[in-house]
Amino acid sequence: MKTRVLSQCKGIIFLVICVSLLSVGSAFGAGFALIEQGVSGLGNAYAGGAAGAEDASTIFFNPAGMTRLNGHQLILAAHLIMPYANFENEGSTHVTGASLRGDDDGNAGEAKVIPNFYYSRKVSDKFSVGIGINTPFGLATEYDRTWVGRYHAVKSDLMSVNINPSIAYKVTDQLSVGAGFSAQYIKAELSSAVDFGLAGIKVGIPGLLPQQNDGFVELDGDSWGVGYNLGLLFEFTKNTRIGAAYRSRIEHTLEGDADFSGVPAPLKPVYRDSDIEADVTLPDSLSVSIFHQITPQLMVMADFTWTNWSLFDELRVDFDNPLKSDDVTLEKWQDSYRYSLGASYMPDKNWTMRIGTAYDTSAVAHAKYRTPRIPDGDRIWTALGLGYQISNMIGVDVGYAHLFINDPDIQKTPTGYDIPRGGLNGSYSTHIDIVSAQLTMSF
Repeated sequence: MKTRVLSQCKGIIFLVICVSLLSVGSAFGAGFALIEQGVSGLGNAYAGGAAGAEDASTIFFNPAGMTRLNGHQLILAAHLIMPYANFENEGSTHVTGASLRGDDDGNAGEAKVIPNFYYSRKVSDKFSVGIGINTPFGLATEYDRTWVGRYHAVKSDLMSVNINPSIAYKVTDQLSVGAGFSAQYIKAELSSAVDFGLAGIKVGIPGLLPQQNDGFVELDGDSWGVGYNLGLLFEFTKNTRIGAAYRSRIEHTLEGDADFSGVPAPLKPVYRDSDIEADVTLPDSLSVSIFHQITPQLMVMADFTWTNWSLFDELRVDFDNPLKSDDVTLEKWQDSYRYSLGASYMPDKNWTMRIGTAYDTSAVAHAKYRTPRIPDGDRIWTALGLGYQISNMIGVDVGYAHLFINDPDIQKTPTGYDIPRGGLNGSYSTHIDIVSAQLTMSF
């Protein structure tokens, strides 16, 4: 049985990578980081992330937790993320002083499926190995091409695939350590309208009028980067343990192309298709969690996570065309913090009921730096989960979370880098629903 299951792992890994390449998250939470990396933890709002070590998803949250798992374990999970983000215009203005034309767009959020795959193996009493494939970063928003903020954003689609082999070693009966290597792929597509009427006036081309000669640009690029993660797990007693986990920053240089359309003939030398390049550093993070089993049936857990989003100061796209200046969006983000509490109850050996809540602070420091590509805001999680052990070999978990987001606003002025984009002003009504399911096989 073990041989047959293990022989299928390569095919499953390939399938998960393929699905990941077609999927992207859209959580608007903690910038564009995705914490949806396992379903058993979702029901607790990931409160036990670095200390729970309930199943092989600990490879992402804390690789040291693999020493608590027996034999082989295989996890297949999927999360349906359903964001809602409705923009209401509140006096957006063009650099000329006129109002920005266009309608409110309605819901800009796009539902996406995020897959997870984990495999762990206990090699000896002290040594364990494993691999995880997941999507730690992603975003997806799309507006109508004629909406009021079209010069800032139309489509934003970023996906990532993280391949994370890991090891764990039990140093003493109380202390375990773990480490992993990450090979990370990201792909991004950003599009927006271009006010060629305004561009034409600046260089004295007659017949072009602001907001009446719009064109379009699509930017595509991808990159591979490498990083690592570290973890430790300390068990004070058989019922109480604390975990800490660190995931490194990963530097990417995205290379791709810019595709312009609707360009007036006199402007084509500047706005011609060309190669592009953009440097992006995805942030490091640190989590500290505690887990305590009050009774054989009742467990409580808590977590604190810091994410180094202050690294994200600007998004600068460099065009290979020497006549085209860089496209720059000031971000000036701040570090984000996540606090969570959860509890699990096991009425018998087969069933596990979970509940949790969390508070995430926004990575956006001020409304003037918020963009419609990522309408990030503070958010409160409410989560529920249910697990059922069908047999010694097979278990299933389901989870649901609703994220209440503090309606984020945008207050941009048509100055600096935003002169050609306009002063977008308004607010979002936002929330997110997440429905998840997981199959766990132990053998």
